[in-house]
Amino acid sequence: MADAAPSSMEATQDDSARKDARLATRRTWLKRLAIAVVVIAIVWTLYYVLIGRNHVSTDNAYVNAEMAQVTPLISAQAIEVNVSDTDRVKRGDILVKLDPSNARIAIAQAEAELAEARRKFRQTSASSTALSSQIQARGADIDQARARLLAARADYGKASLDLQRRERLRSSGAVSGEELTIAQNAFSGAKAALAQAQASIAQAQSTRSAAVGELAANDALVRGSTEDTDPGVMTAKARLEAAKLDLDRMTIRAPIDGVVSKRQVQIGQRVTQGAPIMTIVPLGKVYIDANFKERQLRRVRIGMPATVTADIYGSGVVYHGKVAGFSGGTGSSMSLIPAQNATGNWIKVVQRLPVRIALDPRELAEHPLQVGLSTEVEIDLSGQ
Repeated sequence: MADAAPSSMEATQDDSARKDARLATRRTWLKRLAIAVVVIAIVWTLYYVLIGRNHVSTDNAYVNAEMAQVTPLISAQAIEVNVSDTDRVKRGDILVKLDPSNARIAIAQAEAELAEARRKFRQTSASSTALSSQIQARGADIDQARARLLAARADYGKASLDLQRRERLRSSGAVSGEELTIAQNAFSGAKAALAQAQASIAQAQSTRSAAVGELAANDALVRGSTEDTDPGVMTAKARLEAAKLDLDRMTIRAPIDGVVSKRQVQIGQRVTQGAPIMTIVPLGKVYIDANFKERQLRRVRIGMPATVTADIYGSGVVYHGKVAGFSGGTGSSMSLIPAQNATGNWIKVVQRLPVRIALDPRELAEHPLQVGLSTEVEIDLSGQ
């Protein structure tokens, strides 16, 4: 029994020692945890004071660019396609050639119309000269007809008096029947000659009036114009230029430098005017659209420096840029169906405003970015 009592006391002491050791260990860890929390708080405070409050960042940012839609300006069949998706092109490179047959026919027709317009102008000008001569000739004819009319009137008066005298002498037998008949025939001939002279004057005057009217019409067409400034010739020229322009549009060229994407044309396919056939992405001029929360933008100003990292390259590749501008509206306001908050159960949602970040072209040349890639953007506010 005496041996059992010390053993029980030793066991109790061992349990107490173990408890004390566990408490000491727990206190040590609690102290360490408290110290770690304090250190983290101090580090975070220092980071926020020295760095964090002067920087805003977001990973809701994507690569974008002003892409060029390649659209034919005329409908025709594609006879040659020189590029495929992912091909790099320079501005002016030939992308697609269309069948030029109809355009060449249109040029030939326009050239014929221009030649006809020039011929008509020359004909009208020559006709005006001829009409002027004709008017002068008709004036001379009128003068001659008037002279003949005077002579016919004199002959008519003489024949009339002679007939009247012979008719008075017939009753006395001083004039034979034959002489009377001759006088009557002479009177009839003089009367007919007078009527013919009057008709000649009327005809000459009518011909001259018609020539004067035609000359006035011709003058209205060509007055103040040369062959090259004639409206008909200029219209024909415009049609010819339009036909030549259509022929030039049969060759579709790259509008900008970039990479071909979304090619939708094949050889033999008939393309439609205004329908896109491919897209050119200018990889050397891409930018970042970073969607910051509205509270993050209180101190952000245009021109502030920014750094960008892209998921495709990781944090080892850093792009340098600057704030180029702010969108005119939040993402939700620009959506197809904007949110309507005029209801009783309205819940405030933090809005994001797209901010455009312009990048250094030299860095883009070393590490190209494609449209749509995810990025992380950080703006330095310390310069404010």
